Amino acid sequence: MRATPRKPLLREDRGSVAAELALALPAVVLALLLGAGALGAASRQVALQDASADAARLLGRGEGADAAAGTVQRAVPGATVSSSLSGDLVCVTTSLEVTIGAVIRIPVRASSCALAGGL
Repeated sequence: MRATPRKPLLREDRGSVAAELALALPAVVLALLLGAGALGAASRQVALQDASADAARLLGRGEGADAAAGTVQRAVPGATVSSSLSGDLVCVTTSLEVTIGAVIRIPVRASSCALAGGL
């Protein structure tokens, strides 16, 4: 009686690690890109909030709307600016549409108020 040789178990799994990596790698790259895009959008939000606070202080000191809009445009290019007067406060609202990748668009808004007539 002759025994049949057994095949090593490792030969059956040969190449499975490469196949799993090939399947998982695009998902990992996509998650990293979306995370980096979200961090970029958060950074733009912070810059927009800072710019709206600067613009509100300028309007509160009596500067013109052009100076306030210029300040916002220098800080965050492409942002829109609107202002309103509410009692003793002058409020500035800025908005921008942030694009993550080529498909995801997120509207970002920031508002800030300052005392009107303050120096």
